Amino acid sequence: MARNSRCCTPAAALGWAAAGVLLWSTVVERRLFTIRRHELPILPSEAAPVRVLQLSDLHLAPWQTNKINWVRSLAELKPDLVVLTGDLMGHVGARPALLHALSAFEGVPTVFVHGSNDYYGPKFKNPLKYLREPSRLSTREQDIDNAALTSGLTALGFTDLNNSATSITLRGTEIEFFGLNDPHIRFDDPDEMRASMGAAGVAQAKPGTPRIGVVHAPYQSALGALLGEGADAILAGHTHGGQVRVPGIGALTSNSDLPPSQARGLSVWYDAHRAAYLNVSAGLGNSIYAPVRFACRPEASLLTLTPPTA
Repeated sequence: MARNSRCCTPAAALGWAAAGVLLWSTVVERRLFTIRRHELPILPSEAAPVRVLQLSDLHLAPWQTNKINWVRSLAELKPDLVVLTGDLMGHVGARPALLHALSAFEGVPTVFVHGSNDYYGPKFKNPLKYLREPSRLSTREQDIDNAALTSGLTALGFTDLNNSATSITLRGTEIEFFGLNDPHIRFDDPDEMRASMGAAGVAQAKPGTPRIGVVHAPYQSALGALLGEGADAILAGHTHGGQVRVPGIGALTSNSDLPPSQARGLSVWYDAHRAAYLNVSAGLGNSIYAPVRFACRPEASLLTLTPPTA
């Protein structure tokens, strides 16, 4: 009897609970891919709804066949548009596997921006650094062939929105897109983006034409630049939704200067003059050196653009 009582002490119970949380977060939850759905009423009246699939932060490694197959299965949703918000690469040798996964959307209008992991392969970092101010310097030699990645994506017919802009007609509605390269490593260039907007004929907002801004890391300066160009909606990733969330509290960090309360899902970003919907995807992956998710399932976002309701 004494032996059983020792097994059930508070310290033992706490140890078993911690082991259970570790097992769940490292083995189970990070493989529980899900779809998070939102509705954004930004289309003109009488416009047909537009289905947008946002994929972010795959952090793909070549051996992650379950993730590859799940991403390919999303083509069954028949999106009208796919938006890739960066950090698609999770290993220096992942490009062929990544392009295979995304080839399921060949022929679907698709736009993309890069994240820092599309330039630099993963390396081990102290997890506690994520709770401090994130580093925004690209201080090491680039080890991912970003030019080859970009070329592979454009060969699939995808449109490069890194500091660039375009206009796409979807289900009869013209939508203007503009994007920034990753602010996390200071590759964003709003002036270059504005020059591209002029060349694409979208420098000035047209009445009734929705405008969508795209960026990987939702730093406030980047969100402000996109908002300043009249974005009705902004799509971003990078945060992993906090990756480890505390039930009842939420994310402890956004790995940026975005408030942690906005590290996942749909919210509103605004200044004194404008406001835009902001969707931050918690993404589908994690660094191979930090294989954990807790209370934050890996996700794709399915956004339905609609006219405003009465």
